[in-house]
Amino acid sequence: MSVSLVLTVISPDRPGLVEALSQSVASHQGSWLESRMARLDGKFAGILRVSVPENRVEALSRELRDMEPQGLQVAIARSEGKGSAPDARQLRLELLGSDHPGIIREIAAALASRGINVDELRTEVVSAPMSGELLFRAVAELRVPAALDLEALRKDLEALAHELMVDVDLDETS
Repeated sequence: MSVSLVLTVISPDRPGLVEALSQSVASHQGSWLESRMARLDGKFAGILRVSVPENRVEALSRELRDMEPQGLQVAIARSEGKGSAPDARQLRLELLGSDHPGIIREIAAALASRGINVDELRTEVVSAPMSGELLFRAVAELRVPAALDLEALRKDLEALAHELMVDVDLDETS
């Protein structure tokens, strides 16, 4: 029987990190199922889900922990395998505006108060094309309870966006 593991990794960025991780997973008859990884300010950070035979979990965990002297930090958690609720809707939230502290805090609080789960969040600060002003951009994939009134959510987010001086776009995804 296979076990699903979620690994979070962080290391000083260098060539060969993904290869080392994938080699460890493969050497324990594991399968690399999905991942999100990026270089952030000189660090390599990622989260991945692997499937490994139950009798290989401890050996894989030991091997990954043995990589710590080379700077690779790994946290390992067994996945419970719970997918999203079948009646949940998927939405995409896009946000763009002048960068200032508190944007994500305010948006996240508004979403959480309505029982909305953030499945994925990507953010960045970029220079505006003409002015060079710093702009904050965020794209979030959301899982929304089916019973939630989307029009009311849109109105509430638009009001919050006005307060934060950002533009918000909310669309249903398939």
